[in-house]
Amino acid sequence: MKLVILAGGYGTRLSEETKIKPKPLIKIGSKPIIWHIMKIYSYYNIKHFIICLGYKGHMIKDQIRKYAKKEKWKISFVNTGLHTMTGGRIKRIKKFVIEDKNFCLSYGDGLSNVNINKLIKFHLKNKKIATLTAVKYKNPKGILSINKSFLVKNIKEKPIEYINGGFFVLSNKIFSFIKNDKTIFEKICLPQLTKINQLSAFKHNDFWACMDTLREKKELNLLWKNKNCKWRIW
Repeated sequence: MKLVILAGGYGTRLSEETKIKPKPLIKIGSKPIIWHIMKIYSYYNIKHFIICLGYKGHMIKDQIRKYAKKEKWKISFVNTGLHTMTGGRIKRIKKFVIEDKNFCLSYGDGLSNVNINKLIKFHLKNKKIATLTAVKYKNPKGILSINKSFLVKNIKEKPIEYINGGFFVLSNKIFSFIKNDKTIFEKICLPQLTKINQLSAFKHNDFWACMDTLREKKELNLLWKNKNCKWRIW
């Protein structure tokens, strides 16, 4: 199976670093975060990567090529446009997976110790168009429950909830739900799939983290220094 990595966004919430390089090249330890993602999948013998490029894509090409030969990775770099939305980027790599019934998809900024083999088996067993990895997330804000009379009936202080953690497995039927470059995968495709009962959730209750802010980058670097780093499964 192949892995498609969405690596073309601007990473505006990490502008301190993304002014000079794309988000997937921000380093955790001595290696860019996209390398960590590829190592996770490589551990599960997924070594054919399709990388969706956009913002400063030439830098990702130059960096990842350095690792590809050593790791025995096969990589297809695809320029999916500067302003293309996530769904549009997936649409643009259709020809690279058209002969595959299913393929994996990941963002270029998330790390986890999710068992990819179990995720794929779950997807194949449930026979849905898409499977996402649902991860537990501690909401940093209190959540209000408000009734029709505008009365607060309940306050959940920093509740732990399941959210979309990425790490998808998709059927090639997904392409019929993507219209054009402006299609946002998360806001358009996934809600459409829920309406027709074609989106399943693989629950992962262990480690997951994304790198959206400078604080999260620092936290990941601290975790990486730990000998028991959760996502270092290779």
